[in-house]
Amino acid sequence: MSILKLINLKWRQLILSLGCLLLLIACNNSYPTTNPGVQVLKVATDPTFIPFEIQTASGNLEGFDIDLMKALAQPVPGFAVQFESLPFDGMISALQAKRVDAAISGITITAERLKTIAFSRPYFKAGLAIAVREDNQNIKDFNSLKGKKIAVQIGSTGADFAKTIPNAKISTFNSGPEFFQDLLNGNVDAVVSDAFATLYAIKNGKLKGIRVVADLLTEEYYGIATPKDSPHLDAINKGIATLLSNGTYKQIYQKWFNAEPPQLPDS
Repeated sequence: MSILKLINLKWRQLILSLGCLLLLIACNNSYPTTNPGVQVLKVATDPTFIPFEIQTASGNLEGFDIDLMKALAQPVPGFAVQFESLPFDGMISALQAKRVDAAISGITITAERLKTIAFSRPYFKAGLAIAVREDNQNIKDFNSLKGKKIAVQIGSTGADFAKTIPNAKISTFNSGPEFFQDLLNGNVDAVVSDAFATLYAIKNGKLKGIRVVADLLTEEYYGIATPKDSPHLDAINKGIATLLSNGTYKQIYQKWFNAEPPQLPDS
């Protein structure tokens, strides 16, 4: 074979290979990378609200809200969840601009927020709680705190609330471990702090001898936020109802807070 024919043969092989590669790319592009019957729900979250949203060292998201949202998608046909990390103070504007389909990050349902966005049915009951030593049977509610020694964290809502307790002697601390230790040492009678944070600290800090009083001092509810007139809101509400009825919600709650979940209203 002459050198000219050999060159022509190599060129024909190269063109044929290139044609096959282009055909393969075209075929791959003709099929979507996800199931065409599944709609992706883009969900904003702020992975700094522990234990609801946590970003691990490897970059993965975990937490109560993350587990809940993943579980919520399973029984609801037609959508899957894709998380997008956003600062908390940017979530409402992102929802209003419809840059995301929903947001979950311990967002309290308030009348003011309902003017600009919509909320799912409540999925979490939050508020301030009283923590006492396990052997303390005298402190049961707000009235029981009158005149007692109360520990709070500086700058917290618990610190603000403690100011309303008549004749209370308030001790302030920089962190939870400090006031829990003071409680265990018997230097204060009770701790007033966020209920979920207290339960989480007791569970994960392995604090022995501390319990949370059943009745919350204040009540508020978290909801999954969506834009106004969201086409996904009905499916989200049905998903929450399913998790509440089939026991999944209880499992997730106990995993993160080691306690029985409270009753939640329908709306």
